[in-house]
Amino acid sequence: MSNHLLAVKAFLDTIKKLSFFGRLFGWGKVKQDLVDTAAALASLQNELTSAQQNLSSTTLQLSVLQETRRNLEIQLQSHTNDLSIYKERTLNCEREIQAVREENVQLKKEEEFRSQKYSEEIVSLQGIKQGLQEERAKEVQLRHEEELSRLRSQKETWALHQTDVQGRIKALCQKHTLNYVDKAPFRGDPDNTLMICDEHVVFDAKSPAGDDLKNFPLYLKAQAEGAKKYARIEGVKKDIFLIVPSNTLHCIKEFVYNLGDYDVYVVSVDALEPLILSLCKIEDYEFAEQLSPEDRENICRIIGKFAHLSKRRIQIDSFFARQFIELAYKCENSLPTNILDKVLEFERSEKLNPPQEKRAKAISLKELDMEHSKIETEVAAKGILLQNDSISNVLNGLTLYK
Repeated sequence: MSNHLLAVKAFLDTIKKLSFFGRLFGWGKVKQDLVDTAAALASLQNELTSAQQNLSSTTLQLSVLQETRRNLEIQLQSHTNDLSIYKERTLNCEREIQAVREENVQLKKEEEFRSQKYSEEIVSLQGIKQGLQEERAKEVQLRHEEELSRLRSQKETWALHQTDVQGRIKALCQKHTLNYVDKAPFRGDPDNTLMICDEHVVFDAKSPAGDDLKNFPLYLKAQAEGAKKYARIEGVKKDIFLIVPSNTLHCIKEFVYNLGDYDVYVVSVDALEPLILSLCKIEDYEFAEQLSPEDRENICRIIGKFAHLSKRRIQIDSFFARQFIELAYKCENSLPTNILDKVLEFERSEKLNPPQEKRAKAISLKELDMEHSKIETEVAAKGILLQNDSISNVLNGLTLYK
């Protein structure tokens, strides 16, 4: 309880208890107490006003608190709804997690099965790999042995090459009744010498000294240059033959050496028989005087006709070449510039490829005749006259010799 309120209450109690004499003789003190009580009442009035103001403020705060409470209740309701949704989502997540766990268990089982199967396949693959490696090692070893055997055989062949060539040439001489010279009557001592057409034909056997064939062509070139000692001797044929093993031909790029006064030919041992027979044919040609007069006349007639036709063809080709050159100059000088540029453009785009000649294929007279007949038919179909008789008369009338 407030001190001012106690003072007022004590003053009232004093007034109640005051007697007549007390009021008569003690009024001064009463008056003083009354002043103090009035001051206390004023203080109480102030406190009451302050309390009313505090009550108003408290009432306002209470209203704010109530509004806040209502907002909090709304938020609580919203959070309650969100919590319900969250619980539902949580339940769904737990279900999904359970499904994922079950799937994970299944995947682990499958992974274990695959891992076991993979291990088994790895073991099987290692067995297969080991088997393949063993087979490969055996194959490599077999090829190595075969290569060693081939090299040994090759070395033996090269070592016996000179003896083999000599034996083959002697056998061919016996077979075809040729004169084999055991001891050449000149310096140089060639490996083999044959007497053909009253000339000594030299056959020298050459083989590699080692396994490496890279230097063999250089060795052959040096031997070809060294064969000059045979070629400068009178009575020795200017064609020298170097006989090499057949298994060395793949490393040789040059088989003919034209060395001015003589020629050197590199041939394999397998070509000895056709080579010697071709040389014997030359000997047959040396006895052309043994032919009958009619045979000699036919040969001379055919050769003369070939010579005449060749010269006539050269003459005609030269005439047409001059005509074509003159026509080309006229095109460049007479055509307008824009047309000439277009002509040159088409000229650069054209390409003429004559038939390619092959060594192994002979030119067939029958095919040439058929091609000529086909051209004559196409020319006649285009209305062009071919006066072969008149053309031949005109050509024959041209002067061939001065």
